[in-house]
Amino acid sequence: MTQIAAFTIGALASAAATNVETIRYYERIGLMPKPSRSAGNYRIYDHAHTVRLRFVRRARDLGFTIEQIRALLDLADQADRDCAVVDAIAREHLAAVERKIDDLDALRGELRALVHGCAGGTIGDCRILEALSP
Repeated sequence: MTQIAAFTIGALASAAATNVETIRYYERIGLMPKPSRSAGNYRIYDHAHTVRLRFVRRARDLGFTIEQIRALLDLADQADRDCAVVDAIAREHLAAVERKIDDLDALRGELRALVHGCAGGTIGDCRILEALSP
């Protein structure tokens, strides 16, 4: 008889470099399936939980939203489906990342101008504080 490896929540957290509370949160919002329970009512996880949690973690690391991850997970369970929907989600996310980068580049330019415009002196004559005042 083949025995399936079982993990406690702590072992799962370690295996996926994730906080225990994060795992519980993902279970509450449905990103992680509810685990089975031991006779002592402890959560029992298997390899599939580890794979799914690593997927969620990697997607979060790449900045995908919870809803995007939920959609990707649903699609991942449909192996025969056309991947155009996955591509659309990734392209939408890429566009959002590129907009944020553009915003950060503009912010960097503004801050650089403020810092380079500082001539020293006293707080009363501070160009940076002056620029920030309404």
